[in-house]
Amino acid sequence: MRSSNPVFSRRGFSRDNGYAGFNTAPQAGGAAVGTQGNPYAQGDPYAQQGGNPYATNPYAQQAQQYGAPPQAPVSTGRMTMDDVVVRSAMTLGTVVIGAVLAWALLPVSSTSYGLAVGAALVAMVLGLIQSFKRKASPALILAYAAFEGVFLGVISEMFNTAWSGAPFQAVLGTMAVSGATLLVYKAGWIRVTARYARIGLTIAIAFVLVMAVNLLLVVFGVAEDGGLRSMGPLGAIVGILAILLGAFFLTLDFKQIEDGVTYGAPKEEAWLAAFGLTMTLVWIYVEMLRLVAIFNSSD
Repeated sequence: MRSSNPVFSRRGFSRDNGYAGFNTAPQAGGAAVGTQGNPYAQGDPYAQQGGNPYATNPYAQQAQQYGAPPQAPVSTGRMTMDDVVVRSAMTLGTVVIGAVLAWALLPVSSTSYGLAVGAALVAMVLGLIQSFKRKASPALILAYAAFEGVFLGVISEMFNTAWSGAPFQAVLGTMAVSGATLLVYKAGWIRVTARYARIGLTIAIAFVLVMAVNLLLVVFGVAEDGGLRSMGPLGAIVGILAILLGAFFLTLDFKQIEDGVTYGAPKEEAWLAAFGLTMTLVWIYVEMLRLVAIFNSSD
């Protein structure tokens, strides 16, 4: 799995009886669970549906009087979709700039590979620090994006040297997966419920553990040619599963953003939404890059 995406918890929007609230305490008999970050394991972020869904929402009573869904009034202190779009563009733009510079300035060599590994480790540490912070740190998130970009730029150049055009195909594949996931989510074909999250997270945790064991077997020479991460059919199956897990976490990201806008999250939460989206999209891109290489190798 991508070493630079180690976050196993999502800090985000607490829920009370199934609907989001911010800075709220749990009701009696219920629990509010906070979530954040990106893939790839976390507690149950979605409480069971039922009861009064707007018990802790300051705008709930007004919304219920008119039979409308709760909607926080727009103000400078509340997160909006524009905030999420702008922060995501800044974060992903930093990744792209870092990747372009690394590709242009670092020729394919053992030295550049070492720099890529180092950048990935730094990105991992920065991602962990942000994940454990109670508030978003724009500087920390952008620094994470920059180091992630260096990592992606070097490995993309390496893949392009071995399989010409692989990065471009991986970008198109990542866009296709993201677009399809958003379409399915907005169409209501997927409902992000407690059961949905638990099943997906259980599979994700199992995947991480299996990949960790596989890595140890490869390092100690027990498994050859990458084991489950080989460049053959088995590696392709594992890659497809990894991309599906990435799509799963995209749905959690979309739900987090939707709830944040609907229920009036603090404006700073837009940075956390951008952080989570960036981690998930990078995960999908790396897995797509490997999958493209596998398919090209079989030709």
